[in-house]
Order: sequence, then structure tokens, then C-alpha cells
Amino acid sequence: MSGVRTSPPPARPVATGASRICRRFYPEILVGLGLLVAPYVLPLVGMNSDLLTRVLIWGLFGLGFDLLFGYTGLLSFGQAAFFGTGGFVTAYLLTAGIVPNMLLAMLLGTVVASVAGLIIGYLTLRRSGIYFAMATLAFGEMFFFMENSTFKNFTGGENGIAGVPPPHVSLGFVDLRLSSGWPMYWFVAVFFFVGFLIARRIVHSPFGAVLQAIRGNAKRAMALGHSIQHYKLVVFVVAAAYGGLAGALLGIFQSYMPPDAFALDTSAQLVIQTVMGGAGTLLGPLLGAAIWLYLYEGLQALGNIGPYWKLILGVVFVLLVTVFRHGVAGELLEFVRRRPLGDAVHEGNGLRDAARLDVVAPLPTQAGEPVLEARQVSKHYGGLKAATDIDFTLVEGELHGVIGPNGAGKSTFFSMLAGELPTTSGQVFLRGRDITGIGVTAVCQLGMSKSYQINQLFEQLTVRQNVRVAVLARQRGSYRGDLLRNLHTKELDAQVDAAIALVNLESRADTRVAKMPYGEKRRLEIGLALATGANVLLFDEPLAGLSPEERVAVVALLKSIRKGRSIVIVEHDMDAMFELAERITVLYEGRKLTEGTPDEIRGDPAVQAAYLGGMDDEPA
Repeated sequence: MSGVRTSPPPARPVATGASRICRRFYPEILVGLGLLVAPYVLPLVGMNSDLLTRVLIWGLFGLGFDLLFGYTGLLSFGQAAFFGTGGFVTAYLLTAGIVPNMLLAMLLGTVVASVAGLIIGYLTLRRSGIYFAMATLAFGEMFFFMENSTFKNFTGGENGIAGVPPPHVSLGFVDLRLSSGWPMYWFVAVFFFVGFLIARRIVHSPFGAVLQAIRGNAKRAMALGHSIQHYKLVVFVVAAAYGGLAGALLGIFQSYMPPDAFALDTSAQLVIQTVMGGAGTLLGPLLGAAIWLYLYEGLQALGNIGPYWKLILGVVFVLLVTVFRHGVAGELLEFVRRRPLGDAVHEGNGLRDAARLDVVAPLPTQAGEPVLEARQVSKHYGGLKAATDIDFTLVEGELHGVIGPNGAGKSTFFSMLAGELPTTSGQVFLRGRDITGIGVTAVCQLGMSKSYQINQLFEQLTVRQNVRVAVLARQRGSYRGDLLRNLHTKELDAQVDAAIALVNLESRADTRVAKMPYGEKRRLEIGLALATGANVLLFDEPLAGLSPEERVAVVALLKSIRKGRSIVIVEHDMDAMFELAERITVLYEGRKLTEGTPDEIRGDPAVQAAYLGGMDDEPA
């Protein structure tokens, strides 16, 4: 398949053997070494075993929250609900003698917290932004109330649960009884390290790639074929599980489960620590917890300034988040790494030249048979009629243009075709299947994709990562729970490279989109629609805002991608539209004015009066 492209850039050298493994797993190696070295180094600055253990518990709590907030963009103020649930269930089972096995009690506490996360997530994730945050806050306060009233016979109410037995690990072949101090540190460190490994695996899985897309642009992630509600619910449950496990460890560590585990202050501290340390880094919550708890305990011990510890702690927080825009860990990671680690594994895989972008195989159709139909579609907003009784037919393999003056209803009509906007009346059919009202995600999965007039990209991701999001939807469907699967496969990387080459962005593959010029972003906008493998494409003003040279390049691109696809284009550039389209539909005041070949439209008196002629008569 031909495209507008230049010769590929030279292949980068690739690390091999042990060095490649170390480069790929260096965060895990560094964290493991840090946990081993910390007991010998940090006591020199006054951090004892109890403080380090608390830091690890909060760091584990923060791992789940970072997946939710840092990687998915969901700010929850109710995480204390899961922290307390996991802790109190575990403490109650152990102290009541119902489940004497500590590990089993911790597992049950984590499961109950996860179930609570499933219920709360199902109810709260229907909303977004501040409404989601406030809903989680409300649930957190409800759990705090129930702990002190409804379930106080089990939780101890204001007294909490005392007498939680110390760690006793019995696996049949080994029987360990751990005391407080450094043995407890090592016990908690094992859980933190395993939690970190799992979180890292999630982040660098196909599932994690979609989470980052949701954070960057949820609307576009949906339009590329991802069922974002499923992803958000699952990561919410994962965060709840991390919170429940951390709460269980807190009760075992202290031999006491405090009632303030459910308090709003617990959720607030978690947010503060994560932001201070660096959201979206996994190490941020741990580093933030270390700074926060070290100052929290240290300042109160100072005689003269002890009464002002809250003020000082607040000033430190403001200074850190002001100086370190991405948190302490975020800034350190930006300084250390010169390129995205996740892409280093598959560079130079030799697939770039041989790869060919797959297209969804069209259903068997006869020549001239309709691919996309709109039958009497209308969209009314009360008395405002944005579109009324529009009929439209796209034939197999055709490039069909839609034109009309501003306010003609083009964008509304286009959104109804794509499934983004429900119709007031009328129906839309894709290859004979009624797709009216099924939503943009389902439409994309059926093989129809759209580019936007205003770029809808994942600005903080690279070109390669942007395209990967689209290819993942094509290969995996609208949702797949592959949280621990390796992101990179030969087939996936080949399709990503092919889509990038098709829009001539090979030299920019590892460039963050926010740093790219507008013209390249427009090509990437088209490339995302292509990368879904759709055989029916809707392009909304692909030439908008481009320079004359860039317009020539994009027109050539549009011509090159026509084979095997049926395309609808909305565009104001009449010269380009007459050059590209085989048939053109004209909309005027929300209705279909006429339809015909470019020559017929050019010579139609009604079109000239309503659109073309009106443009010529406009004052300079």
C-alpha cells in the first residue's frame, strides 16, 4: 500500500544480552536494591525501622492510587474506604479467631476491599471530573460513619480493634513468627516489592497503554474503539485491592487497627504524598510518603517549632509541588532517562520496511452497493433543528464529499454518522447493519473510524504511543483484561510502524506529540483513524489550518489511502474537494440541498447561490 513517505531513518543500535535485560528491568532492580540498602543507610538520617515500615505501607497504598490517578487520570478522595475495609476485616478475622491463618485473613480483607471497590466504582464512574471526585468523597465519609455506628460491634467504633496478633507465616514447610522492628520491615518490604512488580507490569501491558490514553484524551480513546468504562472500573478495583492490602498490613504492623483509617484525612494524605512524590511514576507515592512522614514525625519532636509543624509541612508541600512540576520522582526520572524505556525493547526489529497496514476485511458487496447509509436522520435540540431529514449514501470504494456554509449542520450530521451523537429520528446503517445509537466505540469496532476537525490526540504521549492505542483496539477489541501481558509483539509493532510510515511520520515516531508542529499533528490525526484498520473513514476538515505546502501533502496522502477504503470528507477547501471527491453532498440550513458529481455541483445555480457564489461575493 503506497503512501506519502520518505526513506526510513537509519536503524538505532539495540542493546543485547545482559545489558538489554538490565535496561529493561532497571526500575525493578533499583527498587529491590533500595529496599535492601535502606535499613543500613536511612537510620543515619534518623529514619528508624518503624518509620520505614510505615513508609512502605503508605507506598503500597499509593501504588494502587497512582495507577488510578497518575496513569488513568481519576482523582478519588475516597480511597480510605478501601484502606479501612481491608484493615478492619483482616483485624477482625484474626482477633476473633475466625481465620487464624494471617495470610488467608489478609487475602480475605483484600478481597472484601476489592468488592467494595467494584460496587463504588460501578456507581461513581458514571460521572467524570469533579463529580467523580466528590462522589468518591461521599462514599468515603459513608464508610467512616458506618465504621463508627452500624458496624461498631465489629470494628470497635472509636476504639478500633486492638490485639491484632503479630505476623505468623505458616506455609507447611516453613513456620515464621516475626517480631516488631527490622523483621517487620522485611515482611512489609516483600509485599511492597511484589506490589511494585505487579504495578509495573500493569503499566507496561496493553491494558496500561489504554489507561494512559484515557488519561490523555478519554474522548479519543472511545472513538478509537476502546470501552473506557470497563478499563476505568477494573483499575478502580485494582486500586481498592492495593488499599485493602495496605490497610491489612497496617493493623498487623501496629497490632492495632485505628478508626482513623477510614477518615478523610487518610485519603487526603494519600493524595498529598502522591502529588508531592510524583503522580504517574509508581515511585512517587513511596518517595512522597518518605518525605511526608519524616517531616510529620520529625517536626513535632522539635521543641521550639513543634507547635508550628502543620504550617511548616504545608509550606514544604507548596514549595515542592511548585519547584518540581511533576513531583520529586517525576523530575528525577525526567533527568535520568533520555528516552522512553518502553520503546527501547523493540527498536530496530526489522519490520518497518516489510510491514503493511492491515485493513478490516469488508463484507462481500456488489459494485455500487451502499456501505454507509443515513435515512431521514434528524437532530433537534428543542426548537433548534441542527439537521433535518437528511438522506445520504456512501458506495463501496467511493470518496464522497460533504460541503456547506457554516451552520449548515455538517458537524452534527457527521457526528450522527460516526455514532458520537444519537439521532432524534432516522437511522444510520453500516453495510446493512443498523448502527443507530450503538455508540462511537461499537461503530469503530465494526470498521468505521473518524478524524476530527480539531485535533484529538494524546498530547503527552509519543507518536508511536498514539498510534499504538489505535492498533490495540483493532487487535484486542473494545476491552481485554490483559493486565499482566507484555505490550510488545511483532504483529503489534509491525502495524504501528506501518501506520506511522503511511502518514510519513517515521522520523517523529518517538517525539512527544505536544512538541510537534500543527501540520504533523494533522497527519497524525488522520493516522489514528487509519491505524484502527477501518475500511470506512470519516475525515472532518482534514485540511483545516494547514499551509499551502502542507495541504498539498495531505491531499496526496488522502489520494494514496483510498484503495480498499470508502471515505467521507467534510471540507471547506473547494479546490481540494473537487479534486478528491467522486460525489458531493451539499447541506444548507440543516437540510440536504443537492447531491452530484463535482462538475454538477460546480454548475448548480442553487449551490452557487447558497454557498459557492456567496463566498465569491463576500467582502475582502
